[in-house]
Amino acid sequence: MDFNKLADEIINGKRLKRGDDFSEFITGDLKEMEKGADKIRDALCGDKVDLCTIISAKSGKCGENCKFCAQSAFHHTSCDVYDFMDEDKIFEQAKSNQAEGVDRFGIVDSGKGPTPEDFEKIIHVIKRMHKELNIELCCSLGFMTSEQFHRLHEAGVTAVHNNIETSRRFFPHICTTHTFDDKIANIKRAQAEGLNVCSGCIIGMGEDWDDRIDIALTLNELDVSSIPINSLMPIKGTALEDRPRLTEDDILRTIAIFRYINPTKELRLAGGRALMSDNGRCTFTSGASASITGNMLTTSGSTIKMDREMLTELGRDIVPVPGEV
Repeated sequence: MDFNKLADEIINGKRLKRGDDFSEFITGDLKEMEKGADKIRDALCGDKVDLCTIISAKSGKCGENCKFCAQSAFHHTSCDVYDFMDEDKIFEQAKSNQAEGVDRFGIVDSGKGPTPEDFEKIIHVIKRMHKELNIELCCSLGFMTSEQFHRLHEAGVTAVHNNIETSRRFFPHICTTHTFDDKIANIKRAQAEGLNVCSGCIIGMGEDWDDRIDIALTLNELDVSSIPINSLMPIKGTALEDRPRLTEDDILRTIAIFRYINPTKELRLAGGRALMSDNGRCTFTSGASASITGNMLTTSGSTIKMDREMLTELGRDIVPVPGEV
């Protein structure tokens, strides 16, 4: 396959779809795929890199049995366990991240969905941040009702996060306390409210290449706005603690495939950056256009400042911070 020619066709309007032959994406020359993917990114997404940060506002004791997750009550890990944190702490982190040139800030809550009491706390702090800050506001709160999505939207949230995690075929091997269709229905409820949806996956959990292609196609069909791609960092005490770690080439091939299938979407570098020799720099010449960043990401090994410096060196466009020349 001529990946450069295919990239030009996609730039000019061609779209890959279910039923197409994707076999050469699995076996084709990776460097050529990366060049084509970056060409698509440059033409259809531009040089702007969307940077987001998150805060884990509540941690541990989750009743879902997702095999990858350190916070699941089904596992025995050393993850932090705490109830919903103080509002001022959430606000101050958002304010600090805004000052460092981050585009958006997300509140993450452990569990299938927030308790009624925690949800009211979330609404209150969202309203405060929306009033006093300029940073875009996001939430990752699990399964929500249409009314809850509406209240979040009214309070100032512009996007919600809900990963599909893996393919429909492989999902029952990863979680049995909720279903793939539960995920899809949740995403559609958020979209019906007019919220942007950030939904992606974790690769390296035992899925095959056909599963990864299916994930990319599903997300394209759902028309989500942002696609975070996580690479599994096996955590001791979880059901996937003995999974072999992904190679850098596998991660880059996945990102390139996702760019060919989702040419106009934000492909967001997420967890597992430590698996790459340059902490993920290479993904930004392989199709990535966005990133989760932060000064508290335990598996990243980078800071907001370091990510900004890296992206500046690559000639990418990032939000300026006060005092920057």
